[in-house]
Amino acid sequence: MWYSPIFQRLRQLLQPRRRLAIFEACLIGLVSALGAVLLKSGVGLLGAWRVQTSLLLPAWLVLPGIGLAFGFLAGWLVERVAPETSGSGIPQVKAVLARIPIALDLRVAVVKLVGGILALGSGLALGREGPTVQLSAALAAQLSRWFPTSPDHRRQLIAAGAGAGLAAAFNTPIAGVLFVVEELLQDFSEFTLGTAILASFIGAVVSRVLGGRSLDLNLALTASKTDFFVQDIPFYLVLGVVAGLMGALFNRGIIASLTVYRRSLRFGLPARVALAGVVSGMIVALLPIAFRDNTGLREILITGEASWSIAAIAFISQFILTLVAYGSGVPGGLFAPALTLGAALGYLVGMGEHALLLPLGIASGLPITYALAGMGAFFTAVARVPMTGIVIVFEMTTDFNLVLPLMIGSVTSYLVAEKLAPGSLYDKLLAWNGIIIQKAAPVGGIMTNLTAKDVMQQQVETLDTEMPLDEVIQAFARSHHRGFPVVEESKLVGIVTQSDLLNIRDRNLANDTPLGEIMSATPVTVTPIHTLSNVLYLLDRYQISRLPVVQGRKLIGIITRADIIRAEADHLNGENATPKLRPDPSYIVYQTRSPSTGRGRLLVPVANPETAGILLQMAAAIARDRHYEIDCVQVMLIPRHSSPSETEVRTAKSRRLLRQAEVLAKKWEIPLHTQIRVTHDVAQAILETINEQHIDLILMGWKGNTSTPGRIFGNVVDTIIRQATCEVVLVKLGTTQSPVHSPQFNSWLVPVAGGPNSPLAIKLLPALITLGNDPKIRLTQVFKPSELKPDMSISEQAIRHLMRRRKLSSSLVALPVQANSVAEGVINLVQTEGYDVVVLGASREGLLQQAIQGNIPEAIASGVESTVILVRGAMQK
Repeated sequence: MWYSPIFQRLRQLLQPRRRLAIFEACLIGLVSALGAVLLKSGVGLLGAWRVQTSLLLPAWLVLPGIGLAFGFLAGWLVERVAPETSGSGIPQVKAVLARIPIALDLRVAVVKLVGGILALGSGLALGREGPTVQLSAALAAQLSRWFPTSPDHRRQLIAAGAGAGLAAAFNTPIAGVLFVVEELLQDFSEFTLGTAILASFIGAVVSRVLGGRSLDLNLALTASKTDFFVQDIPFYLVLGVVAGLMGALFNRGIIASLTVYRRSLRFGLPARVALAGVVSGMIVALLPIAFRDNTGLREILITGEASWSIAAIAFISQFILTLVAYGSGVPGGLFAPALTLGAALGYLVGMGEHALLLPLGIASGLPITYALAGMGAFFTAVARVPMTGIVIVFEMTTDFNLVLPLMIGSVTSYLVAEKLAPGSLYDKLLAWNGIIIQKAAPVGGIMTNLTAKDVMQQQVETLDTEMPLDEVIQAFARSHHRGFPVVEESKLVGIVTQSDLLNIRDRNLANDTPLGEIMSATPVTVTPIHTLSNVLYLLDRYQISRLPVVQGRKLIGIITRADIIRAEADHLNGENATPKLRPDPSYIVYQTRSPSTGRGRLLVPVANPETAGILLQMAAAIARDRHYEIDCVQVMLIPRHSSPSETEVRTAKSRRLLRQAEVLAKKWEIPLHTQIRVTHDVAQAILETINEQHIDLILMGWKGNTSTPGRIFGNVVDTIIRQATCEVVLVKLGTTQSPVHSPQFNSWLVPVAGGPNSPLAIKLLPALITLGNDPKIRLTQVFKPSELKPDMSISEQAIRHLMRRRKLSSSLVALPVQANSVAEGVINLVQTEGYDVVVLGASREGLLQQAIQGNIPEAIASGVESTVILVRGAMQK
């Protein structure tokens, strides 16, 4: 029947998910409108009081004073409660939608509302539209937490909130939708458009009703008649060119203003905003009275009541005042200043045309039309959203005479500005704060965006072609690997798997048969630039679990299914998403140097005063044994919106912590270097120290567990273990160790399994056991109940090495333990016999490799109350 499609569509709309989406979009539009009205009313009331007071009292005293007082309050509130609300707010929303971890919640909304009222009402020449967008997006983000939903759905709700905020601020619902799809999300899907349209419509309607305006779109701004003639086209092209030039200059001025405030005027945010308030008040006090109300000034320009001198003064003064205000970090937007500047610029071009054509008797367009077209052109040159720029002015005026002038001016200004200074201003503001948003691939997610080089393991255990068969069998026996790459002079020549060993059982080969005769000489490989989708295809195609990564013939890494799964987990947790943070380099604010007389360097990051003493004693023992120097670093974390090289920090507590290391180094006569680094990222600062100081070994503490999803030891430690090229020693201090007195390390348990890191753990023992009194050491190997006679050759080799290295007065034994798994056996042994310290080498696939049963070192470290020391060997640079 003809009505069947109608009923089908109705049923779809009434589905529970669609009903919830409709409800959420309506609710977001409502709260966005309420937030916009509160901000508008607050700014209007405070601004009216400021203007009225300036008429009753001396303006040169009142305007700077109000700017100073309220500017300081706004800056203090933003800095202390929600630093994310500094500036326009649109860049922050865009970053959140690109999955950058920036706070967006009710706290941000409240601070943006109050801070915006204080700052904008004090006379700073910025607009409330940008703050309204962040305010509305923050309210939408909070609602999405109260109504749990998927991450993608949450992004669309936040974008809908941003669009509703813009629609409510300007009473332009279509422009709100276009801004979402053109600038914020760049997504034209049905769901995005649906929620954005509904939220923007509700926001605009509610804002009009509560703001005192009816639903009639005939605004007072267009009471004067506009016009358009064919002979005006060249002048609108001129307007577009001039708007593009000045818009590009304006964007560069914004970045320059931020740089001057942060680098030349090293004040806190309250002082910077207060200074901007004082300067703005002094400038406005010298201007005509009409300039004390920014909205009134724009209306004078677009109603034709201004002279050319007023328009010129308006453009120059607003240009300067906007740079002065925005660079301070005040919570204010750029939409309103851009519209005012565009109106002044268009008005001047219109008057110029009138002066040229009138003596010739040629009809010319009214300056009013040029002022309105200039608003769209300059807005487009600043924000680089031509569709939004055209529609936002048209919606505010509903004048069809403006469509062609707006299109000519906006498109021309966009092309000129993009040629002079490519890229969105909001992207540049994010980049200035160290945040880079890269364009995402159309499909595929990380499977097409990440390559084998991004996720491969650089530390690869290999076998040599000349290795005899019996040693190959032993290597497989003490490893859970199913295969090993075979190399000759660092070049991949083959691969050997358990299947290869099973296939030669009936060949009666001698034990000294070289591996080169039994290996597979044509292994499947990938290059560093292979995408993860290609890697996964090859793994499935050949039913294998790992692939060597080669550059030419040189083996540079190995990639497994587990590596791909880990990358997917990181992506879901927002850690490896396509947008990437680009933190500024760390900055050294304090350092001491000692004579460089050691054979190597040992790095100790210190953070917790309660555990620093024991870690430093361990570091001193290792340094004395190896004749190393010690580098001690204390890292101070600052917010990402602050520059490490410009942020003032207090180093008194950090220096007291470093003095503990200086006292211990002097006692043991070990060269010690100390430094304090200011950074956005702790792991990055430590890695920079490793590279700059050519560190040979890093010793760092770990709390013993992590609550970070997708991480094993935590964000910082995981990053150091994966990326640090030096030896890594990770220490989890036991609960019985006193943070004040010397450590009681008298009984040591050392599980050995023959991996490449087990010898490194053994090498640490002679130095570390000096921290105990008459220590007892037990080397153990875990074997399954099904094994009749355990192979203890590895433990016996370790004992011989220790005895050769140093004549130990302590008791040293090698005993096996029976258990179903390594972690279970070690944990039971510690709990029953009460060992003070467990020393573990990393597993053969690397410390962070997760098997089905979980990460063995992490399981042991989390499962015992004793001190646990984990060792990972150096990686090739």
